[in-house]
Amino acid sequence: MTKIQHYFLFFLIGFLVTGHTQGQIKSPIPEVETLLDKMTLEEKIGQLNLLTPGGGVATGAVVSKNVEAKIKAGQVGGLFGISGPDKVRMAQEMAVNHTRLKIPLLIGADVIHGYQTTYPIPLGLSCSWDMDLMEEAARMAAKEATADGIMWNFSPMVDIARDPRWGRIAEGAGEDPFLGSAIARAMVKGYQGLDLMAPNTMLACVKHLALYGASEAGRDYHSVDMSKIKMFNQYLPPYKAAVDAGVASVMSSFNDIDGIPASGNKWLLTELLRERWGFNGFAVSDYTSINEMVAHGLGDLQAVSSLAIKAGLDMDMVGEGFLTTLKKSVKEGKVTEAEITQACRRVLEAKYKAGLFDNPFRYLDPNRPKQDILTAENRTLARKLATRSFVLLKNHDQILPLNKKAKIALIGPLADSRNNMLGTWAPTGNPDLAITILEGFKDVAPGADIQYAKGANISNDEDFAKKVNVFGPRIQIDPKPANVLLAEAIETAKKADVVVVVVGEATEMSGEAASRTDISIPENQKKLIKALVDTGHPVAVVLMSGRPLTIPEEFELPIALLQVWHPGVEAGNAVADVVFGDYNPSGKLTATWPRNVGQIPVYHSVKNTGRPAPDEKFQKFTSNYLDAPNTPLFPFGYGLSYTTFKYSNLKLDKREIHQNESLKIQVEVKNTGNFDGEEVVQLYLRDVVRSITPPKRELKGFKKVFIKKGERKTVHLTLNHDDLKFYNGNLEFLSEPGAFEVFVGTDSNAALSRTFTLK
Repeated sequence: MTKIQHYFLFFLIGFLVTGHTQGQIKSPIPEVETLLDKMTLEEKIGQLNLLTPGGGVATGAVVSKNVEAKIKAGQVGGLFGISGPDKVRMAQEMAVNHTRLKIPLLIGADVIHGYQTTYPIPLGLSCSWDMDLMEEAARMAAKEATADGIMWNFSPMVDIARDPRWGRIAEGAGEDPFLGSAIARAMVKGYQGLDLMAPNTMLACVKHLALYGASEAGRDYHSVDMSKIKMFNQYLPPYKAAVDAGVASVMSSFNDIDGIPASGNKWLLTELLRERWGFNGFAVSDYTSINEMVAHGLGDLQAVSSLAIKAGLDMDMVGEGFLTTLKKSVKEGKVTEAEITQACRRVLEAKYKAGLFDNPFRYLDPNRPKQDILTAENRTLARKLATRSFVLLKNHDQILPLNKKAKIALIGPLADSRNNMLGTWAPTGNPDLAITILEGFKDVAPGADIQYAKGANISNDEDFAKKVNVFGPRIQIDPKPANVLLAEAIETAKKADVVVVVVGEATEMSGEAASRTDISIPENQKKLIKALVDTGHPVAVVLMSGRPLTIPEEFELPIALLQVWHPGVEAGNAVADVVFGDYNPSGKLTATWPRNVGQIPVYHSVKNTGRPAPDEKFQKFTSNYLDAPNTPLFPFGYGLSYTTFKYSNLKLDKREIHQNESLKIQVEVKNTGNFDGEEVVQLYLRDVVRSITPPKRELKGFKKVFIKKGERKTVHLTLNHDDLKFYNGNLEFLSEPGAFEVFVGTDSNAALSRTFTLK
């Protein structure tokens, strides 16, 4: 049993023996209670203060002042925005050598999709549907980050997102709570490992609690309003999965819930998170989100800081409301010292779990950065992760894969754009180390004749480019006129056997504070694609974005269409691996792609109305549109392969099951094409009749299998009894007797079905 496992055992014993004392639970770690007894009120408040000295901070306008003096005064519990053994050691030495109680600092960072070895954005990585790979990715990120002195990660982001206008859809796992929960567990396990005291593991921080992905109008930081039933059934499961997996910390969201911002919401942070879910870690605010409750209209800084601490928030990120107001609030009787002590207790426990009291410098080996960061092994993994994230959306006349000896015109504003390979929220990555698509093509297919032309700018709108370029030159407007760029591309294409055009979004066209009302491809890029198709040569479109896009016109063209998201530091090599057939794409969409923004929100687990529309034709007085079908352009779970798969012989091991029984399901899948390939077999469930309206179908299982060409495999899936449960009108998690329908297939439109009854 590890030291951490002992702590959790002691926690359980401590809870049973001591119970609640003024809303507190004595720590299972004796050293924490001994230390708390020595601390003054000011020292306790200092532990609740999280600062950043600036430099590379990717969100928020506030940068902390006088950080060194505050550390030495015992007014800082943690830092983020610094890295490297030397810099972190300087900060840690200030804390342990110049303060009365020598309490070490937590050092945090946003390691969202890799540290310096950046891998695909989380939305892209989720399209692999491979939990082992995702855990391995998180483990690699933890190894690199801890080598640079960081032991606390503001990840995973598990917000369910069903509105692709919201830029932060790029940071999560898409629209589905079942898949999102599996990914949350995998990422927490990868970051934290089996022992948080190991120098290559780190404290994870699940975010953003809660419902942030449902921001109204898809606008970042906006309000959220939804029923408790919808919360519990569709939006809360991934957060709970992270808590159940033992996540060390939780970050509150910017939005309000039932009219109270998350950072001051006691129902959320205490009643739900701690009392209902049993979370025993610590909660941190998002960047100045406590202060922002003033703008929400909940009072001045003292009032909202009191609200936050009483709600159960333990640490204040950057805003310093706790530091500057809590002592006064205690004096005025608005906050008790016991409430501050409880928050401090949780922060100190995290530091013990990370092994900082045992050795404050355990993460500061000067040899580790060279040994563990950006190694050949790590870059190989990043390349593999990227290839598994790509989704083949269309392959007209089997244009892909390309012949490695072909004469290729490689065209597009993203074909040789190093600054746009890493993707959003990669503050610890170095774009200069990324492999461009042009470089990858030359590396993977040295026998090909590859001619490059830019063809178009990402956008010709200079005002739009300024908004996007806040963190670097993502959109560079060429001095050449647009018609000249286009003419050069057409001439290059005419001399080739096949055209590959790389288009889509710049890195910061998605991500935080990057909401868009128009999520189509920019007009100048659309014009480029159409002109290249008009040359009569085969055209493969490589589409790069941080969100689902609206591309109905492009989809109608006779093209191949490969969605590659933002693939990371090995982008070019990975794209070339798939385009030239060294890897057969196997990605499946984890967010539905709408035909147009008017369909949003559109997702697979919708409910029927009392007047459901027919599938095939318009019918008046049913739930449909006059100008578009209800169906999306691409459904959840969709993704093609260079080969084809045929499903048959769906079988259930029982036609009736009782409470607490599981159901075994099997289906035969045959590779009917000319390539070996991987297929994600997906299982969906419909509860035919229940006490609250059920979705048409919900994802309840999946398995990724490799099948050689011509081979047939029997794939086994299991429905556990909990998979039949839902939260009813009283928020009871239960299943109800009755009929259920099982669907198995290649996406959420799976056609093979069988029924069974729960007795």
